[in-house]
Amino acid sequence: MHKKLAAVLSGMLLAAASLIGLAPPSAALSPGVAFAATDLPTWQTNGIVWAMAESNGVVYAGGTFTAIRPPRVAAGGAGTRSAVNFAAFDAYTGSPVNCSLSVTGGSATVRAMDVSPDGRTLYIGGSFGTVNGVNTTRIAAINLPGCTVNTSFRPAAVSATVRAIEATDSAVYFGGDLRSVGGSTRERLAAVSTTGALLPWAPSADEPVRALHVPAGRNVVLAGGDFNTMNGADSKALAVLDTAAGTNIRTYPNLFIPRTSVVKSIDSDATSFYIGNEGTGGGVFDGRARLDLNTYNQIWRDTCLGATQAVSVYASTLYSANHAHDCSSMNGFPDGPRVHLTAQNINNPSLMHQWNPVTNDGQGEGIGPRTLAHTTAGNGTDILWTGGEFTTVNGTGQQSLARFGPGPGGAGPGTPQFVSAESRASGQNTVRWQSASDPDDSELAYRVYRNGSATPLATVGSSSRWWDLPQASFTDTTAVPGTTYTYRVQASDPSGRTGPLSAQTQITTAGSAAPYPTMVRSDGATTYWRLGDSQAAAADSSDGDKMGLPNLGAGIAGTASALRSDSNRAAVFDGVDDMVFGQQRINAPTVFSAEAWFKTDTTSGGKILGFGNAQPRRNNTFLGYSSVYDRHVYMSDAGKLVFGVWTGSRVVVTSPASYNDNAWHHVVATQGPGGMTLYVDGVQVAANTVSANTVSLGSWRIGGDTIPSSWPSAPTSRHFRGAIDEFAIYPTVLTPAQIAAHNEQGRR
Repeated sequence: MHKKLAAVLSGMLLAAASLIGLAPPSAALSPGVAFAATDLPTWQTNGIVWAMAESNGVVYAGGTFTAIRPPRVAAGGAGTRSAVNFAAFDAYTGSPVNCSLSVTGGSATVRAMDVSPDGRTLYIGGSFGTVNGVNTTRIAAINLPGCTVNTSFRPAAVSATVRAIEATDSAVYFGGDLRSVGGSTRERLAAVSTTGALLPWAPSADEPVRALHVPAGRNVVLAGGDFNTMNGADSKALAVLDTAAGTNIRTYPNLFIPRTSVVKSIDSDATSFYIGNEGTGGGVFDGRARLDLNTYNQIWRDTCLGATQAVSVYASTLYSANHAHDCSSMNGFPDGPRVHLTAQNINNPSLMHQWNPVTNDGQGEGIGPRTLAHTTAGNGTDILWTGGEFTTVNGTGQQSLARFGPGPGGAGPGTPQFVSAESRASGQNTVRWQSASDPDDSELAYRVYRNGSATPLATVGSSSRWWDLPQASFTDTTAVPGTTYTYRVQASDPSGRTGPLSAQTQITTAGSAAPYPTMVRSDGATTYWRLGDSQAAAADSSDGDKMGLPNLGAGIAGTASALRSDSNRAAVFDGVDDMVFGQQRINAPTVFSAEAWFKTDTTSGGKILGFGNAQPRRNNTFLGYSSVYDRHVYMSDAGKLVFGVWTGSRVVVTSPASYNDNAWHHVVATQGPGGMTLYVDGVQVAANTVSANTVSLGSWRIGGDTIPSSWPSAPTSRHFRGAIDEFAIYPTVLTPAQIAAHNEQGRR
């Protein structure tokens, strides 16, 4: 809910900020993100925080709890003090202020809060009967800053739980499960004056209301919830109402919001309003949407999955509390562990490249964060608060409350992984590594150290996100042929915080370039996994830096290379679950050449290479098999090679001969305007004139992936048992002469 907060003196806020060591927003934060992902020391509750509001530098929290305690202290530990369903904290220190209310009566809980525009009254709603001994029924007013119950605000009895409150200068709108107020029919929505007198405003919703919002300077009430109708009209989960008459100004029928989804939160800025949705079942809308405040039409919506509980706009950024687990439909993070706090620019539904405070699901329903609030000084000292069910924040025990300052964050980058090196030319060593992750910085610098020196040999910049960690590389052109060097890499963020040094890699500098890899790079390979790695990743030896991530155990190099003149190793795949797949999703190419060497004696076939849409989860773990797949070369049980694409139907070319003879073979599959061609051992063995293929987003993978039984000569196994070496992808159709040259060079 939007906070209409009273202004405070800038000097007072700056003084408070200086006392607790806050600094202006740092350049270390990703562009557009105002708050660091590192949480600040904050008192905790021993139960769920359902609602928050902020006024004059104080954050008020309500929910279902009985006590508060200092930061990082375990439940019941030293410093614990009573706080019955309500607590108030200094927004800038995270410590309690002198405002103690006890909200009791029945199964008491506070579910809604809002502060009046003048900042002098806090309204609370929920399910309770008394506040500090003053009888009330599910709604109450608190005088600020004195923190006393306003006994002049005496609404008649509200029949059921209040889940949303929005206060204006003249009225207090509220909604929830209620069906009446003081005996007068009110179907889930009602309004009272600032003295508590029931107003004639009486829209009718058929199911509970969970969010209310009155945009500044607008004579409308935005209502969200579970409902299917508003004032008898089809309007699923969202409606725009007149502030005086309660009549419909805009309804949202025709599945604008699916029947399986509800609106949990609404906020606005000067031109737009934003909704956060929760859904259950298939076809849900779980994300956020931006709508125009003049036309009430949608501007954008995101399609992330994972119920949104709260949205809050700050400085052109929409912050959300949710448990998003799949944003792959927006080219974001894939299905996997829940992400509980996210940010996105109001002009773009895509999530910010890097802002990733981490909580857990916590207690109760296991939702994680449920509510957001922030200060509004606008001078570089503002604080973002969240409350909910979580019990950890950034990996450390912290229950139900957390806050984030303007930065820089206290956490530095992680450790660069999969560091390796190869000598591609005389006197040149290329060092490769997987980029590190940082919770609030996407642009990191990497220092490359040689032979244990304390002075970096070079510094390389690279952009990364926690779910998208591309390969980065540096070529040392000062190496001496025949000399052995060691290299380590360390990441740092723009504020100078550094992560740990990587593991060490060692390389002996070549005196000349290896002919086969040189040929592959010269012919324009954009992905080149040589598969000779001694660790669990396939470094990219092209200039494309598209590292392959394995669904393998330890090192992937397991046997002698297919290249007779090369000391590199090849990967051995077990035919059960081994696979190497690209982490970065790209558009499937319409024109391409795919190349690999393989050796097997399998009689159960399997996929040698292909393009698919499945993604890795967080920490490079495997997500699953692709639901969209083609451009693949697989082996039948009989050992024949099948090259197939999807054009709306399955189109394949098949080799006449079998190649499961436990000898090394060279395979190239090309497709372009002239059609599909399959080459084995430098010779064309099958072709057609089909130039079409499916449009998809995904990555290349080798050693396995989906092969339904409906494909011609489909193998028994989707995984390939055998060795694969020197996998390369080109954005062109290689010529027969180039392919023959590759085969010949590999056998020298």
